[in-house]
Amino acid sequence: MRGIRGGLLACLTALLAVAFTVVSPPSDAEAFPARTRQDVLTYLRSITGTSVVSGQHNKEPASQPGQYTQQVRDITGQYPGLWGGDLMFNPQDVANRQRIVDQAKTEWANGSLVSLTWHVCPPTTGSGCAFEGGVKSRIGADQFRQVVTDGTALNAAWKRRLDEAVPYLRQLRDAGVPVLFRPLHEMNESWNWWGAHPGQDGGARLFRITRDHLTAQGLDNLIWVWNVQDNPAGDWASYYPGDAYVDVVSLDVWYKAHPSQADYQQIQSIANGKPIAIGEMGKVPTAALLDSQPRWAWFMIWSEQLRGDNSNAEIQAAYFHPRVLNQGEVGPVNSGGGGTDPGTGTGTGAIRGLAGKCVDARASGTADGTPVQLYTCATGVAQTWTVGADGTIRNPHAGRCLDAVGAGTANGTLVQLWDCNGSGAQQWQYVASSGALRNPQSGRCLDVTGNSSADSTRLQLWDCTGAANQRWTLPV
Repeated sequence: MRGIRGGLLACLTALLAVAFTVVSPPSDAEAFPARTRQDVLTYLRSITGTSVVSGQHNKEPASQPGQYTQQVRDITGQYPGLWGGDLMFNPQDVANRQRIVDQAKTEWANGSLVSLTWHVCPPTTGSGCAFEGGVKSRIGADQFRQVVTDGTALNAAWKRRLDEAVPYLRQLRDAGVPVLFRPLHEMNESWNWWGAHPGQDGGARLFRITRDHLTAQGLDNLIWVWNVQDNPAGDWASYYPGDAYVDVVSLDVWYKAHPSQADYQQIQSIANGKPIAIGEMGKVPTAALLDSQPRWAWFMIWSEQLRGDNSNAEIQAAYFHPRVLNQGEVGPVNSGGGGTDPGTGTGTGAIRGLAGKCVDARASGTADGTPVQLYTCATGVAQTWTVGADGTIRNPHAGRCLDAVGAGTANGTLVQLWDCNGSGAQQWQYVASSGALRNPQSGRCLDVTGNSSADSTRLQLWDCTGAANQRWTLPV
């Protein structure tokens, strides 16, 4: 568990010099409404093979649950699309778990997915413990057998330990925050007390007991992430608790900088169609990795390894890769059951895009020819749009429609406000799989010029690429 123990880039750097002063999380708390675990799972399946969510873990202390995601912001001008936290182990942090929950709510509201792991103390000790000799320890084989045997004292102790987390996880459930929950991680490793117990009566059984017990407490917001480390000894499948108990299959990459193709294939074989993810890594993914292993749903950089293992240029390159989704670019869909699907239905409100910023009528203009641009989200008429069932996108304040200048169809055609006239220049189709707004007349997509997240960047038509500067979240 290494985290606990220890030409183009020039252009990007120029862009970041501007972005540092203007990029901020959404100003309201409506980037993500309440969602279910199934919504997030459906979303992860929908991006598999096309996009990957950026992630950053935040380790102790619990009093600073966003310290490493802030470092990402300092380096890239953007926040990760996935916030990682930990329920933690030492007594001071255990007593401060509310800070973790509060941060998770904030991250979700600002437009990031939420992940929690738990470096849990063994059931043979108290609720709090040291890492060395506590989390990082071994219990006897007979003791482990008791932990996974119903009716024993240690089995009861384990369930009481799980109950300590229930009030915090219920807060997230009640707030409509699904949690990518990764307990008992790296169970094929021997550094932790729960690890290196292969077979269905070993770590796999402990995982099943854990899920059954927490599910019985009404925690239907948990997305169960099973995890192993890239130990070359292999046989990862011997720790797998079964398809009924796992929602996402994940790999921690510490024996090497990046997962090998053999690692990638082995994880996919175990997952059997479920989403897969990189649960922990020290080196940010390169373009070559993302191109050759496109099915990872997210990657998670471990806390201090962000700066310890990577240069600023490497971090920037990863976060600005066209397939990488950062905060404000992630959009879980509704999987059914009566809700409206944000981004696919009609509605009135803000249209969010690159870096969590909004489609904006410049200076709240109402005249024909008013430029349409990207701008920091704020409540107001300039960023209020009605997405119509007829394919138009209308600014109610101006009474005018989103329009391709001069009915142009070429790359670089700018977008403006114009009297609504039903022409092809004012028709837009939302592509749910990519988040794109496509103009059928031109066959091109609504695009943020130059992939720049700076305020006042004009919007244009450009060949549809699926890149972050062409992904939009529509109002409900």
